[in-house]
Amino acid sequence: MTYLLPPLNALRAFEAGARHLSFKQAAHELHVTAGAVSQQVRLLEDRLGVQLFERRTRQLILTSAGETYLAQVRQAFRVLADATAELRPEGVTSLLHIGVHAGFDIEKLRMRLAQFRRAQPQVAIRLSQPAGLHELLDGKVDVVIAERSRRHPGYRCEPLGSDFLIGPLGTADCPEIETLRAWLLGDVEPEPAATTRAPLIATVSSAGRHRAKA
Repeated sequence: MTYLLPPLNALRAFEAGARHLSFKQAAHELHVTAGAVSQQVRLLEDRLGVQLFERRTRQLILTSAGETYLAQVRQAFRVLADATAELRPEGVTSLLHIGVHAGFDIEKLRMRLAQFRRAQPQVAIRLSQPAGLHELLDGKVDVVIAERSRRHPGYRCEPLGSDFLIGPLGTADCPEIETLRAWLLGDVEPEPAATTRAPLIATVSSAGRHRAKA
């Protein structure tokens, strides 16, 4: 059966905007600009043919149609979240997707990430190579290791040896990213290997091949 659904990004923008009653706060949560959230909500309203928000000066209010739709969208997101949680390996609470530029030594990165996994055993890691700012802005990866400095509103670019670590301002200070940055810079001394099996590191190439190492 084929489902006629609005774009997922538009639904996420609507749900976050409705929860915060602020496109600015929703943008911070989704790691995009407030203008991008507003545009996604406009696209959703055009798609539905219904106004979901009443936009006032410095105030955002849900319409009656928006309130009704929000309840159903939240329920659908909850079902998706529960289904996704059931698929995660035991002990894994989050997945960190790292994009890497084409010239980066992926095997050297694997050695650093093995140490990172011992520090953050609850975090699974996925690698995509090649990947850059375009994939980051599209939300396909959480952070990017780039070979050149790239400035973009809403994103932090930090030196990483001869490369740069780029990520959304909204998550740049989260424990997973801070610990990852420390390991990549070699600022943390290696710890003894954990007795439990480390989470999965998967590599996804642009050609669509997928290989994994435990």
